[in-house]
Amino acid sequence: MDFKTIAIPRIDSLDELDSSDGIIQILDTQGTRATIDKANWANEYPYRPLATFAAAYSGRYLYVDFLTRCNYLRAVNSADQSPVSQDSCVEVFLQPREDGEYWNFEFNCIGAINASHRLRRPEPTRLNAEELASVRRYPSCGTRPFREVEGLFTWNLLVAIPLSLLGIENPPHGTTIRGNFYKCASEASRPHYLSWNRIATPKPDYHRPEFFGKIILE
Repeated sequence: MDFKTIAIPRIDSLDELDSSDGIIQILDTQGTRATIDKANWANEYPYRPLATFAAAYSGRYLYVDFLTRCNYLRAVNSADQSPVSQDSCVEVFLQPREDGEYWNFEFNCIGAINASHRLRRPEPTRLNAEELASVRRYPSCGTRPFREVEGLFTWNLLVAIPLSLLGIENPPHGTTIRGNFYKCASEASRPHYLSWNRIATPKPDYHRPEFFGKIILE
């Protein structure tokens, strides 16, 4: 199994910016960009929209700007902790330590979030309202829900995840965590399940930390 490694830079000045456009510009020019292109279940789900992300971190946040180009756009779920993976959705799963616990952060294109942490998939500890509110979200599609539309769409979602949620605030340079990045839409007309690091399971399953890649905080 080929496990990917991504090194992302520390840019403390990101915390000083109020504008999402300014943050995105820095991520585009100084962050690290990668592609979410592994169609692990291509026989059953062949549709492969373009999906990339640019990432950096500060002493307080992990910044990820997801960029997607697709033919179907869906945002039915507007409440936090709703099943956003049914919609046009991007996700990042993170395992900050070797104790096995990992965090899932799932976002639809209007910024609704579903987030938990757990040791095993059937036993989640869901983030509370205060923890969810601490995850900053900047959706280019706005925040109002809508039924699926067909066309050609390019959208992005910038998120800033507090490192304190993961217990690694102000990590030393060279800290290595594990994780994976995803693009999915289970209830869209063209359902799809893409990942950054390959997943070797018979059916779509993102809750598989044994297939997480390495994320080096430079």
